[in-house]
Amino acid sequence: MILFKHFSSKPADLTSNQKLSLCRDGNYDEATPQSLPVCPGCGVYMQDSNSKHPGFFIKPSSKDLNYRLYTHLEPVGQEPEFSNSVKRGFVIEPQKLEVDANLIRKPEKPVVCARCHSLRHYGKVKDPTVENLLPDFDFDHTVGRKLALTTGSRSVVLMVVDAVDFDGSFPKKVASLVSKTIDDNSSAWKQGKSGNVPRVVLVVTKIDLLPSSLSPTRLEHWIRQRAREGGVNKITSMHMVSAMRDWGLKNLVDDIIDLAGPRGNVWAVGAQNAGKSTLINSIGKHVGRKITHLTEAPVPGTTLGIIRVEGILTGQAKLFDTPGLLHPYQITTRLTREEQKLVHISKELKPRTYRIKVGHSVHIAGLMRLDIEETSVDSVYVTVWASPLLPLHMGKLENGSKMLQDHFGRQLQPPIGEKRVQELGKWVRREFHVSGNNWDSSSVDIAASGLGWFAIGLKGDAVLGVWTYEGVDVVLRNSLIPYKSHTFEVAGFTVSKVVSQSDQALNKSHTKEVTKAQKDLTQKAIAV
Repeated sequence: MILFKHFSSKPADLTSNQKLSLCRDGNYDEATPQSLPVCPGCGVYMQDSNSKHPGFFIKPSSKDLNYRLYTHLEPVGQEPEFSNSVKRGFVIEPQKLEVDANLIRKPEKPVVCARCHSLRHYGKVKDPTVENLLPDFDFDHTVGRKLALTTGSRSVVLMVVDAVDFDGSFPKKVASLVSKTIDDNSSAWKQGKSGNVPRVVLVVTKIDLLPSSLSPTRLEHWIRQRAREGGVNKITSMHMVSAMRDWGLKNLVDDIIDLAGPRGNVWAVGAQNAGKSTLINSIGKHVGRKITHLTEAPVPGTTLGIIRVEGILTGQAKLFDTPGLLHPYQITTRLTREEQKLVHISKELKPRTYRIKVGHSVHIAGLMRLDIEETSVDSVYVTVWASPLLPLHMGKLENGSKMLQDHFGRQLQPPIGEKRVQELGKWVRREFHVSGNNWDSSSVDIAASGLGWFAIGLKGDAVLGVWTYEGVDVVLRNSLIPYKSHTFEVAGFTVSKVVSQSDQALNKSHTKEVTKAQKDLTQKAIAV
């Protein structure tokens, strides 16, 4: 008898035996079922049945404690025919070998999902297609309803904002929700009812990226003003910190512990890539305690679910790291990983200043353009504050359309590649009327969320046109950094690696075209 086994080209359904939970609630709730382990790095529910679903992990195999005992012995094949030990009658007895003190079993490292492992070791997501399966994080459903409760543990909101992208990373919706809760619960408390009033701690991270010459007093005043305009009506305390250099961490930790009390809940909230996980990891190192190590990566959306961080707060107080809030008006949400690396600011900002007359424009890569359309003065000082990896260009306003067609995606990157220009959206203009009373310092900023800003210095009035992609938030604000560079940039492209590589590729392509044309002419001449 011949038996036939049915084969199918379709992969087996690995989820038939286990229902995968595509959820981003994390482990903030005590009622989280133990059957669904949570990744300690990003907070997503873990599973080992389908590598094409979020939370996939491979449990590491356990090693024998004695696997290193015999590494110093040579294989028999590499020994002489009769070793000295055999000639002398010595026999090596394994049970008499001394156990190395380093072989004492160490605590096992926590197992993380494949995504966290790839981000930690390679700085990129292992399978980008899995990202599309992740549901949106519902802040109102998870954290919002906890904050709105009039009873229960005290709530402390750790509002984390990026210093170099303040308006883009400021969580306006969270600020509005918390402010409303404070107003409602304060009224109830004054009436003698139960009212749990949340405490707001504004934490401005990455201040080491701002120029060291910037006055802390001026910076604090500027931050409080922008926070009020962003929707926060009451700030319990404010801290300017640097997780990379441990600036301000001690005061922040002491303040959090004091506000949380013995049983409070502290919620770290902020936009994607604002630095929440990096901040919490640095706090853990600072306090010298063993805490849950959160995954850090210079890409948005590293944390996927709410993670309860152990080891920082005392008593029964709890600290939670929440997923980064998606701000679609940040230009970084539209960029690829390679493009984000060019926009990402990792070193102290340096000014790049132009002295521009009417009828000229300045490009920040292929992402933003400033036009000087009308002025009551002879010239305007424009200082660019953005990643030094981004190429700039200053030229005549009449050549703006030509720059878009010929240089976007080439000399002006990002976007990387001409096809990406269309993918980023429609190129639109916005108009701003600005005024200033000082030539020596910038009066106002025009900032694009997730990118950087133009600082404008003038003594008079001006009408400016700002171009960027539709949907990207552009704000007019008081100047954050009033200083300008001592040396001015010249017209044309700035010297950068992006521009030089693009020019080399363009010249190489042009040389090939010329060579081919010459060959064609030669062949035609021979044929004649």
